[in-house]
Amino acid sequence: MALAIASRELDGVTVLDLSGRITLGEGSVQLRDAIRDLIAKGQSRILLDLGEVSYIDSSGLGELVSAYTTAKNQGATLKLLKLTKKVHDLLQLTKLYTVFEIFDDEASAIASFK
Repeated sequence: MALAIASRELDGVTVLDLSGRITLGEGSVQLRDAIRDLIAKGQSRILLDLGEVSYIDSSGLGELVSAYTTAKNQGATLKLLKLTKKVHDLLQLTKLYTVFEIFDDEASAIASFK
């Protein structure tokens, strides 16, 4: 299953609802393009909802880090929401859990941007 991205606006925060797999090729390119588009349009508060992401490979992980770095360099903030157990374990294993701000519920994630 390819990556599907739905975008919505909530209290000035752009939420990207991701579902599927973030893998080498189409998935990571889609994510990169979506985040670069948001930053180019001046969106500085971005929340990635990973609740429906079933799998991330090393390329997908690299893309998450790249998106985080790009956002930070452009003065934007990127945070993660609702990690599945697989994705949570992967971020723990790679020590990336300490890099990202991660939330379990949308309300506290949105509030954290204020």
